[in-house]
Amino acid sequence: MKTGIVNLLKILAILYVLLCCLLYFIQEKLIFFPQKLAADYKFTFNRRFQELPFKTPDGSILHGLLFTADSSKGLIFYLHGNAGSLASWGEVAKTYTNAGYDLFMLDYRGYGKSGGSIYNENQFYDDVQLAYDSIRKKYDEKDIVVLGYSIGTGAAAKLASVNHPRLLILQAPYFSLIDMMKNNFRIIPSFILKYKFQTNIFLPKCKMPVVIFHGDQDEVINYGASVKLKALFKPADTLITLHGQGHNGMSDNPAYISELKKVLAKY
Repeated sequence: MKTGIVNLLKILAILYVLLCCLLYFIQEKLIFFPQKLAADYKFTFNRRFQELPFKTPDGSILHGLLFTADSSKGLIFYLHGNAGSLASWGEVAKTYTNAGYDLFMLDYRGYGKSGGSIYNENQFYDDVQLAYDSIRKKYDEKDIVVLGYSIGTGAAAKLASVNHPRLLILQAPYFSLIDMMKNNFRIIPSFILKYKFQTNIFLPKCKMPVVIFHGDQDEVINYGASVKLKALFKPADTLITLHGQGHNGMSDNPAYISELKKVLAKY
C-alpha cells in the first residue's frame, strides 16, 4: 500500500515538473495573443494618421501609427494590451485626438505588421524604448504623456522610469505578473516566469506624476492590484476608480473620458 502511494507521488511529481517545463517554453503563447496583418494591409480609420516603421538592431521592422489632432497639445505614447493589432487598437485614437492630443501606437513584435517575435522581457522593453527615442525627435518630452493599458502598463512604467515624459497614465495595471501568477495559479512556481513586468519596481522610480485608472469590476486584472500600487505613490500621484467598469472598453467610457480631460488639463 505504502509503495503504491510512493509511486503515485513520484508520478505526480514528474508530471508537475513536466508541466512547469512546458509552461516555461510556451509562456509567450499564454501571455501574448497577436493578430498578424499582411504587409500590404490598408488601415481605414476615419481620421488622419501615418504609418511609421522602426528598424531594430537585429533587423526586425516594428510598425506604429501616429494619429494627429486638429490642434495638437502634445503626444500620447500608447502601449496597448496583449491581444489584437493596431487594426483594432487604432479605434481608441479618437478619445485622445478629440481631447486635442496626437496619439502614437506601437504594435509589438509579431503583432500587426511588426516582424519578428517576442522572446524575452528586456527585448520587449528595448523595442518600446527604440520607438520612444524615434518619436521624441518629433515631440519635446515635456509634451509627451506615456500611457499603458493592461499588458502595456509594465512597459509604460519601465519606459517612464528611465525617461522624462510629462505624465504617466496606467489603465488597468497589474502590480506585477509575478503577483498575478501567485494569485491566479498558485501551484505554479513564479521563478519559471520569463516576463515579470514588475510595475511595482518601476513606479517608485518615476519622477513625473502618475495617474492610474482602474475599473472596480475588472475581471482580468483585479482592481486590488491598483490599490497595492497606490501604496507606492508619491504625493502627486492619483488612483481614479471607474465604478462598474470591466477590463475592456475603458477608452469609450464617458466617465473615463471626462476624468482624462481633467488629468490632461491639470498636468
